[in-house]
Order: sequence, then structure tokens, then C-alpha cells
Amino acid sequence: MSTTPDIATVVSTRLTDPGAIRRTAQARPRFAREGLARPLFVLAADHPARGAVAAGGNPTAMGDRHELLARCVEALARPGVDGFLGTPDIVEDLMLLGALDGKLVLGSMNRGGIPGASFELDDRFTAYDARGIAEGGLDGGKVLLRVDPADGGVAETLMGTATAVNELAERELLALIEPFKSVREGGKVRNILTADAQIWVNNIASGLGRTSAYTWLKVPVVDEMERMMASTTMPTLLLGGEGGGDVDAMYASWQKALEIEHVRGLIIGRTMLFPENGDVAAAVDTAVSLLGRGGAA
Repeated sequence: MSTTPDIATVVSTRLTDPGAIRRTAQARPRFAREGLARPLFVLAADHPARGAVAAGGNPTAMGDRHELLARCVEALARPGVDGFLGTPDIVEDLMLLGALDGKLVLGSMNRGGIPGASFELDDRFTAYDARGIAEGGLDGGKVLLRVDPADGGVAETLMGTATAVNELAERELLALIEPFKSVREGGKVRNILTADAQIWVNNIASGLGRTSAYTWLKVPVVDEMERMMASTTMPTLLLGGEGGGDVDAMYASWQKALEIEHVRGLIIGRTMLFPENGDVAAAVDTAVSLLGRGGAA
């Protein structure tokens, strides 16, 4: 990697001065809220906390934390990268490295749905809560909401998501919901990536909590994107998926979707951090260019 973060110092700080994490969070330069009015690029790296470490066809690509941090630091340093989404462990590492100064930082909240587990769709809240997000100086929280009508565990996730929306809104913090209609086939959970399925689940997600004032959505790009996006008035970010497919087609689909008025940017992880050609900077720069603001910070 072209950027080599000082991992040894992070490890030493965790060992000898864990209170430095809180002090660093409190002193971190914050994201200017007016920046939410422009198209956003947010880097995501919350996958490992639920055991999802595959990327670009490599089943353990995200499993090496030192390599992952190096790639995150490189990506976050590129012009036009506005923010980061992660769980407390990696957010705190990146804060100690100074990589999140001035960034929009979102804390991932429910990572309990381990892929392949019998309880996978019971997406329990095992990472950040609203209190931790506020005390950590973050700007909001993100919730994964996979809805399978045949799985009873989803009811707990719906309740947990509504509670998260309420508690974040009480603190005037952004609540980013990532909804999918899901099914279990052959013991594996599959998200149904069609306009009709996404319309159905977008309406469920938008109605959770006592207010939607601070609710945003995070959605996949699907066929009939305009019809799908007509299902909500919430500001929306596009997700990127695992990667490994037709890169040119992927960028073209993002660019077309970004023309929709309330699609407000990209929140991309594995396809940026582990691009097929290995060039993190080039992948990020290309994605940022789609936002039509010339890579400006």
C-alpha cells in the first residue's frame, strides 16, 4: 500500500492508555453539517464485525485488520471522501490514526446476524447504540434491516430499528437504515434485488420510529431505479456490494442512479477497498468523480 499507518502506536495506546480513545474522539474536528447538502461519498468497512470478510472473490480479504486499516487510511485521504461507516473497533483505530478528522462518521449498530447462522436474520444490536454514538462524537448510526416474512427473528430487528431511530432522533443524529427484502434458500439468506421488493421494504423502513426527521436510507441499485426511488422521500445513499463483477457496468449504474434527485451519494466499501486491479486510490477517485463535484473536499 502507498499509505502505511502507524499500527504499532495504535496497539501501544490500546495497551497503555485506553482512555486516549475517548479523548481523541472528543477532540476530533467534526464534519460541518452543511456538508450534508452536497452529494456525499462515504467509505464503509463494517462488514467484518458480523463475520463478512469476503471481497472481490477472496473469502478472507477483509480479515487482515492491518491491511484493512492501511486501505481505509489511503481511501479516506483521497479528495472528495466525506465520511466513514464502521463499528467501534475500526472507528477507534482510525480516530487514533487521525484518519477521521473532519469526516462524517457513522457508527454501525446491529452486527449480530452472522452469515450462515440459524439466527442470521435476527440482526441483534451488538455494536454501537445511540448513547455510544453521541459520546463518541459520531454523526449518526446505521442499521441493517433484512425483512423475511417467514423468519420470526425479524420482529426483534424491527423493534430494535425503531428504538434506534427514536434514540438517534432524540440526539438529532442521522439514522441510516439499509433495508432489504430477504429469503432463506438452502440455509442461506439471499436479498431480493428487484424494484418491487425494494419498494415494499423501503416503505417498512421509512415508517419505523416516532419521527422520520433524521432518517436516511441506504439502498442497492436495481433495475427500474426511478420507480423504486419513488417509494420514499428520504435522502438516500447507494451501496456498492461485494464487487468482483463488471466494473464499468457498476460505475455506469451508480452514475445513472445518482441523477435521481434524492439519491444523495455513495456509501461504498469492498468495491473501493479491494478493487480488482488493487488500486484503491484510482477506484475511490473514479467513484468520487461520479458525484459531479470534481473531487472537491
